[in-house]
Amino acid sequence: MTKLNFVNIVDIHSISKPLEKHYLISIIGPTAIGKTALAIKLAQLFQTEIISSDSRQFYKEMQIGTAVPSAEELTAAKHHFIQHKSIHESYTVGDFEREALALLDKLFQSKPVVIMVGGSGLYEKAVTKGLDNFPKVNEQIKEQLIEAYHEKGIAPLAEKLQDLDPEYAQEADLENHQRVIRALSICLSSGEKFSSFLGQTAHKRNFENILIGLEADREIIYNRINKRVGIMLENGLLKEVESLEKYKNLNALNTVGYKELFEFLAGEVTQNEAIENIKTHTRRFAKRQLTWYRKDERVNWFAYDTDPSEITNLLKDKYLLQPN
Repeated sequence: MTKLNFVNIVDIHSISKPLEKHYLISIIGPTAIGKTALAIKLAQLFQTEIISSDSRQFYKEMQIGTAVPSAEELTAAKHHFIQHKSIHESYTVGDFEREALALLDKLFQSKPVVIMVGGSGLYEKAVTKGLDNFPKVNEQIKEQLIEAYHEKGIAPLAEKLQDLDPEYAQEADLENHQRVIRALSICLSSGEKFSSFLGQTAHKRNFENILIGLEADREIIYNRINKRVGIMLENGLLKEVESLEKYKNLNALNTVGYKELFEFLAGEVTQNEAIENIKTHTRRFAKRQLTWYRKDERVNWFAYDTDPSEITNLLKDKYLLQPN
């Protein structure tokens, strides 16, 4: 009979428990599709908290035009990164990445699942995949582009970007002068497409990312956008914009819903024209949001009006996640 050798056997009480797997469920989709409602429902089911990756909702001075969750919604589930900054503060996507990852490390100590929701694809990607590394920009080229923007506006620069990098132009916000100038600076400095540098950098994360996408027919999305814009106006969007008019040159306010009404206040368009421009630009934004994620095969797509039980069933069957 073979005798057991206990000399090198490790004390069973000293063996570490297997590392618990952590999951970040990202709710994505076009604006006004119902992402917030689903995020709250899942947060309640998993007894967890929500990280907002909507860069428009970071600023405390902007509430109505950014569709910040209502007081009732914020009470229904704990949210982070909602109105935590001022429009006068500098806050980059890199800042958000660092702070969100630090918060996730803290939340995962007691919660195996955390929810993230928002319409800013770049900010979501910064957390789940990390930021890309870009070549150094020729400062002279950048200054020339800035000067061209001040002299002729955004249209010629957007057209140039469409010529040099049609792939990126399809999903980029071509009315955001800072992003257009940034992309053109990379293209002209490197001689390569801006999009060629996207997705090249792989950053290891200590969680598994699950993507849940909400979608609908174009007509439904447009109707929901029109309805939301109407509600914003009823809730006092114009008054909010008037209170921020003296700060309209700040980057945080260079966004849909604000810049169109700044044009109205400056006498450049009528009020009705400004409202229609908000709807048009929001529809374009929704299209870019969908374009951003359509090529990502990891997304589990659901109709916007899907019963949440179908989504939880997928989480159970595919990822073995059980709501509490």
